[in-house]
Amino acid sequence: MKTGIKGLRRVSAVVVTAGAVLTAGAFTASAQAATLATPTITAKGGFVMNNGTGSSLYTKAADTRLSTGSTTKIMTARVVLAQPNLNLDSKVTVQKAYSDYIVDNNWASSAKLIVGDKVTVRQLLYGLMLPSGCDAAYALADKFGSGSTRAARVKSFIGKMNTTAAADLRLKNTHFDSFDGIGHGANYSTPRDLTKIASSAMKYSTFRTVVKTKSTKQTVTTKSGGYRDMSWENTNKLLGSYSGAIGVKTGSGPEAKYCLVFAATRSGKTVIGTVLASSSVDNRTADAKKLMDYGFKK
Repeated sequence: MKTGIKGLRRVSAVVVTAGAVLTAGAFTASAQAATLATPTITAKGGFVMNNGTGSSLYTKAADTRLSTGSTTKIMTARVVLAQPNLNLDSKVTVQKAYSDYIVDNNWASSAKLIVGDKVTVRQLLYGLMLPSGCDAAYALADKFGSGSTRAARVKSFIGKMNTTAAADLRLKNTHFDSFDGIGHGANYSTPRDLTKIASSAMKYSTFRTVVKTKSTKQTVTTKSGGYRDMSWENTNKLLGSYSGAIGVKTGSGPEAKYCLVFAATRSGKTVIGTVLASSSVDNRTADAKKLMDYGFKK
């Protein structure tokens, strides 16, 4: 009996010790969770979500309507990629109207397309997303809109952007009045909506390939039948400077200030988010890094 009691005491001691370890572990985990401070960002609005589950990880004015600048072009690409029977290798002839548009709009960034050149839809997507070419956006809207005139086709394409936002993605705080973000008073979205647009676009393999590309050289056909190399650098400085960064798109403008839609993958987890109306190029990048760091820890 004495031996049995001693054995029982030993077992009890082990159980108590194990319980203490479990309690200490739970306490440590709670303490770590409590010390995960919510980041402070300079942007007026911000949002981050787990791209796999759709769960929100961070919000700041996430549903406040703000100007989106060139992050609008995410939807431009999304509409193009959703076209039925899309041929990415079909060619588009660069029109004078596209280059005139750049000249007429001071804030228009350019892919430096040359009138008369023949470029593929795939190449236009690179020109759209890397150097943020408004001329490439115009070419895509002209190509994929419907109508007998260029103005009608552009209007039709913008209509497709709004239908995609409202009907397909069921977004209530997004509206576009331009194909590139140079708005006319009614081009807006929210950090949450824009993140959902980007998440939807990232389902297309072509989009994912384009937006994670730091630089590219594309050979296009000239008006005379020769060849020309176009070199484009991505304006998204997160690529190569933030571990796991996979996109997505910068934006700026007098009203939009400095915007960034971002995404990164680490250890099988992808976080995706948006900052709108940050105070500078450097600050929008710093804001995005803070939010991704926070998102990966949550």
